[in-house]
Amino acid sequence: MLSAFFSAFRTPDLRKKLLFTVGIIAVYRLGATLPSPGVSYGNVQKCLDTLENGSTGVLNLLNLFSGGALLQLSVFALGIMPYITASIILQLLTVVIPRLEQLRKEGQAGQAKITQYTRYLTLGLGVLQASAFVALARSGQLFNNQCDQFPIIPVGTGIPDWLTLSVLVMTMTAGTGVVMWLGELITDRGVGNGMSVLIFTSIAARLPAEGWTIKESQGWAKFLLVIALVLVIITAVTFIEQSQRRIPVQYAKRMIGRRMYGGTSTYIPLKVNQAGVIPVIFGSSLLYLPQLALQFFDQTDPGKTQAWIQNNLVDPTSPIYIVVYFLLIIFFTYFYVSITFNPTEVADNMKKYGGFVPGIRPGKPTADYLDFILSRITLPGALYLAVVSIMPNFFFIWLDRQQYLNFPFGGTAVLIMVGVGLETTKQIESQLMQRNYEGFLR
Repeated sequence: MLSAFFSAFRTPDLRKKLLFTVGIIAVYRLGATLPSPGVSYGNVQKCLDTLENGSTGVLNLLNLFSGGALLQLSVFALGIMPYITASIILQLLTVVIPRLEQLRKEGQAGQAKITQYTRYLTLGLGVLQASAFVALARSGQLFNNQCDQFPIIPVGTGIPDWLTLSVLVMTMTAGTGVVMWLGELITDRGVGNGMSVLIFTSIAARLPAEGWTIKESQGWAKFLLVIALVLVIITAVTFIEQSQRRIPVQYAKRMIGRRMYGGTSTYIPLKVNQAGVIPVIFGSSLLYLPQLALQFFDQTDPGKTQAWIQNNLVDPTSPIYIVVYFLLIIFFTYFYVSITFNPTEVADNMKKYGGFVPGIRPGKPTADYLDFILSRITLPGALYLAVVSIMPNFFFIWLDRQQYLNFPFGGTAVLIMVGVGLETTKQIESQLMQRNYEGFLR
């Protein structure tokens, strides 16, 4: 693997892509630590020190995806999450809006139009999210009202409050646009999918600090045991992420003019985890709603409903929380696979170009066969996603620390990091193979 790595750097154009990607990552991390105008950086650091391990409830997953930039209200505080949200919304709307579905079928020109809509929606979501986070910071709820003595956005500085807040919102929204642009630069001129690489960078930036926190609070024994368990999880995730069911497809020979086409054999790769990490994000988002609902209750006089929600739907160590999270992921896995993979459309395309599955008639029988296979392999994929996602909850119980809500060694973080790592490695390997070098995977 090291020799392949050196071979990649000995290739001029590939070396240029790798260095360009590293440079963009450096710019992204710089913006993630650069304070926004109007924010007291010193008070933010004091608030982070006051909180035990930075536990902030509803914002933990977003803070993890931004590499810790969200709680610091930096220029790139929103990170890549508005773009991810916009992409998911457009992908779901493609199923229900005929115009978007038509654009998707138009090929590269239609996809460029959908990408443009995604950019506009990203900026709109950026304005909404920036306004919400600034309002939370101004009211003190960004840190659960535990840092009232350290105002994050100081007042009485001689500058009108509305101007300070407006500049802060515009800065964070502009940061979202810059992050989106940086991701597209990596995709076009670097290595790997730009947005995925930036998410990978954000999560990886949290690993040293979070790991050291576990070592300081739990000792070397539990720290080393956590590392061993993480290696086992990564191995299992890598194995399942590369697992697929290959449906053989045979193309009949066709005479077009004086040339003979077809007669080849190929396959349709149906991955075990066809939905990726999207069901985990959906399930996490829905489970954040009860905690948001608690903000509308009277905090000074909590009732039975509020106490039940707090103990069962907010506490990640609660059995009800774990079961609901598990079932939500399974449901969204089936839901997302059903809207992203259309067996009827695949069967029609195969029939149009003279393809067929051996032993299965073209048309509706092929669509029924693909639907049957997909439903069979989606179940283990859904169970795999659910089990990996609830593993951090058991880490919380084992470490006896409910404050480890930013725990980056399991669940969504591992799924994203392994998936992005495999995808980027395959891209580098394919470019090495084109130049007659041995790849990373021998």
